Amino acid sequence: MPEVTKETVEAALKGYTEPHLGRDLVSANCIKGIEVEGDQVKVQVLLGFPAGGVKDAIADAVKQEVESIDGVSMAQVDVGWQVKAHSVQKSLKPIDNVKNIIAVASGKGGVGKSTTAVNLALGLAAEGATVGILDADIYGPSQPRMLGVSGKPESKDGKSLEPMVSHGLQTMSIGFLIEEETPMIWRGPMVTQALEQLLNDTNWSELDYLVIDLPPGTGDTQLTLAQKVPVSGAVIVTTPQDIALLDARKGLKMFQKVEVPVLGIVENMSIHICSKCGHEEHIFGEGGGQRMAEQYGIEMLGALPLDMQIREETDGGKPSVVADPDSRISELYREIARKTAAKLSLQAKDYAAKFPRIVIQNN
Repeated sequence: MPEVTKETVEAALKGYTEPHLGRDLVSANCIKGIEVEGDQVKVQVLLGFPAGGVKDAIADAVKQEVESIDGVSMAQVDVGWQVKAHSVQKSLKPIDNVKNIIAVASGKGGVGKSTTAVNLALGLAAEGATVGILDADIYGPSQPRMLGVSGKPESKDGKSLEPMVSHGLQTMSIGFLIEEETPMIWRGPMVTQALEQLLNDTNWSELDYLVIDLPPGTGDTQLTLAQKVPVSGAVIVTTPQDIALLDARKGLKMFQKVEVPVLGIVENMSIHICSKCGHEEHIFGEGGGQRMAEQYGIEMLGALPLDMQIREETDGGKPSVVADPDSRISELYREIARKTAAKLSLQAKDYAAKFPRIVIQNN
């Protein structure tokens, strides 16, 4: 019987490509321990992203690879994760108690960006992360309604605000500080100042991820926000039609200009399924998000249907991920959350290889 060594086990593990990382666990530096005792092997996997919904599947896949080695009778696999802080724009410092900020943006309004942002945040939390969401749309805040939160945030010292909490998310929005129907008739500098105060004067509590729901567009306000908020990565939300994709490309290029990695694209309203007969129709076009991802060499994080259930649940203050955790729609959002976090866990490593002067911060 051939001798089993750590090198043999590592070689076998390179045969398994983890689907969210898109690479094997050895090259992704996720194998933290291999113990060989005769014909038995123990493997410790430490992912850089939360994976509560798939850790058993990952463990089974690794176990299968190891037990396929000639001479191994049994493998024990432990899968965990540790979310680290990653690099931000070189001119900015991270926010205290916030490891990573993920900006969710769109080039235009009406593509479902806020709905995607809140379900992304809830998906990350469902996978095992500590998550917050900042509603950065000063003119049209929607997160209080989407999360079913009312009232005003508490201030214990008269200077800072305690985040509101809903469905396990820490959240802050200008919508908590004004009446719901009060218009914000402010110029750009006032909007920027308000956002900075909401971000920096909120007592976030040890967040793995803070999702920022950015306002639509790519004007002066959005560019200023991208330059002043320390962002680890961005997600672009679009719909399949050419008009939306034109504006989505502008959003992508905005982040490139301020050196924020784009983690990927979410295509919303990808397909409509008739609630009466089940007929499927691409009413906004087909494959636009995938083509854009291929054009710019970025990840296609997922496609979501045009579904009345998503709208009803969000309007009711219980977005899909918490309203119906076992639904197909909820699983789509959680898969997008896993891919986003996995891409971010690699992003800093990839950028460090390309730009050695960028410092990766590890908390």
